[in-house]
Amino acid sequence: MLNGIVVKAYNSYYYIQSGSKIVTCNLRGRFKKGRFSLLVGDEVAYTLTGPEKGIIEEILPRRSLLKRPMVANVDQVVLTFAAVNPDISSSLVDRFLVIAEFSELEIILCINKIDLADSEVLAELVERYQQIGYKVLSVAAKLGTGIEQLYAQLHDKISVFAGPSGAGKSTILNAIQPGLGLTTGEVSQKIGRGKHTTRFAELLPFEGGGFVVDTPGFSFTEFKDMEETHLMDYFPEIFPLAPKCKFNTCIHYKEPQCAVKQAVAEGVIHADRYQSYLEILNEIRENKKGY
Repeated sequence: MLNGIVVKAYNSYYYIQSGSKIVTCNLRGRFKKGRFSLLVGDEVAYTLTGPEKGIIEEILPRRSLLKRPMVANVDQVVLTFAAVNPDISSSLVDRFLVIAEFSELEIILCINKIDLADSEVLAELVERYQQIGYKVLSVAAKLGTGIEQLYAQLHDKISVFAGPSGAGKSTILNAIQPGLGLTTGEVSQKIGRGKHTTRFAELLPFEGGGFVVDTPGFSFTEFKDMEETHLMDYFPEIFPLAPKCKFNTCIHYKEPQCAVKQAVAEGVIHADRYQSYLEILNEIRENKKGY
């Protein structure tokens, strides 16, 4: 049997990247009879039934699962923001970071358009997130600045890019590999990409190895599956302090003798980060009331 990775699923066909080839596969009947879930990103074993055609015999164990969009074996998320135009919002950055933490993905924070930014303001922002422990890359995609460093982080991994519109995700991807960031147009007739095609999540290959998830309408800012008591788990600077609070039920909101609020008062935790925590906490609470 041969091994490959599902790069697209469409109309009961699975398009498997195997080496430099795309093989169109069906599922073996036993999978259809049982309960199965074969996703883009899954690694499979298959046998050939004809030229560039095959049948999937085995679905290999997953390393991870991203729920929205449903993609298997994603290694990392590249959260992409523009430094200016639109101006970067630390509140929005924090929202994306929380969802990425919730999804248990490795995180790269990528700040684009640094050539247009105030260097002091940018440096303060970068330092804030680096001190928390995040990997921060600063790029100017149109100038090619920082692109090599970013590409080095993508090599041989499955990466998903997420961020607000206007951040320059497509520009960055095109700087890494021309044509990669295009989400419309006739890119590949074989797997049916194009402006007239109903599109689902798929993997686009990097020439030097690795894939990027291309998905339509990708939103990364929903908290409906999150519990308020677990929100602290997704703030790396808050989670270690929780055991120091007087009450083990403390959610660092209005409780007395809270180690987290004390750390904010002392400047150990940035006030903006704590404000983001409170905003998301209240949003989770409001969401629960709606059920």
